[in-house]
Amino acid sequence: MLSEQSRALRLKLSVVLPLLNERQRRILAASEAKAIGRGGVSIVAEITGISRPTIYRGLAELGDHKEIGRVRKAGGGRKKFVDRIPDVVAVLEEIVDPTSRGDPESPLRWTCKSVRNISEALAKKGYSIGRQTVANILHELDYSLQANRKTSEGKKDHPDRDQQFRFINSKAKDFLSKSMPVISVDTKKKELVGKYKNAGQEWEKKGSPVEVLSHDFPDPGVPKAVPYGVYDIGDNRGWVNVGISADTAEFAVESINQWWKFMGLKRYPKARELYICADSGGSNGYRIHLWKYELQKCCDSHKIKVTVSHYPPGTSKWNKIEHRLFSYITMNWRGHPLTDYRTVVDLIAATTTKTGLIVKARLDKKKYKKGIKVSASEMEKLSIRRSAFHGEWNYTLSPRR
Repeated sequence: MLSEQSRALRLKLSVVLPLLNERQRRILAASEAKAIGRGGVSIVAEITGISRPTIYRGLAELGDHKEIGRVRKAGGGRKKFVDRIPDVVAVLEEIVDPTSRGDPESPLRWTCKSVRNISEALAKKGYSIGRQTVANILHELDYSLQANRKTSEGKKDHPDRDQQFRFINSKAKDFLSKSMPVISVDTKKKELVGKYKNAGQEWEKKGSPVEVLSHDFPDPGVPKAVPYGVYDIGDNRGWVNVGISADTAEFAVESINQWWKFMGLKRYPKARELYICADSGGSNGYRIHLWKYELQKCCDSHKIKVTVSHYPPGTSKWNKIEHRLFSYITMNWRGHPLTDYRTVVDLIAATTTKTGLIVKARLDKKKYKKGIKVSASEMEKLSIRRSAFHGEWNYTLSPRR
């Protein structure tokens, strides 16, 4: 039986030992000898050709519980570049982050800070360092490649920003508890229509990418697509009205009007109130008279009371439609050229999520005029009631008799 074990051990060690360094070989041999028990040292020595004193040395090292993985002594090997030339760190940081650590007139203040350019800038200062070494040093200093992050919301937050957020949250909860519709509205970024490059990637046969124009100069004969979205917060459904002209208040309210006729009324047949959450600027801004004037016409037409709350200035990214609807539309059409309006509408309507988002879209071919003015006398006829808390942001329009 022992001979069979010896053959098996000989086969295993003949494969493993050549892959190990000197210390690892004697440690492994000692471990196998210890596992065999009495006479193990002799058996392993005969199988491997390792001397008995070497195996005994390995047994002693096993008993000491020393760091087995280390070949050299601690601190051995070539020193790191930053340890050999410590002042290079300060010079490197002056080049990489000149506004906070160095000279504003740094050679890379207004250029791309690639490792190749950094390496060349270091060479001019007397440090001959390859670009890979530069990359390694930057990683050691906790630098990484990063894009800009949108966090700053302006010079100063509005003092009542948080109170307005709480007001909107309380109002939305109240409407939803009564099974009344709560919608978030906004205009998505205008999109070029044609064979233009669209950011992102999609799977295609290798070597067969979709060919697009080499430039992004818009065709004056083909207006941009203007998607105005309506997101039903309580029902997780979206409606996008794709315009082909200007993004005006008339267009914004018509988009809400179309949502109500084709989606809202079917979902909320008994609703007599509607709550709209909108940004403070753009076509649905709180300062736009035409926005309120057109909303009043919508109230009169559908006999429904409309309450509006605007997010404080500079907080548009908190609007739920941005991350509940628009972000998924962008992901759905990434890498897909928006060759015509039908493609835009179809890609929007095909947007879904695992949480059950459903999106409907239509093409609005009406031409909306810019610069429409609403007179003071027409504004006085509005049936509007402003909230005691920031009435410019929060107000209710009621149907007129």
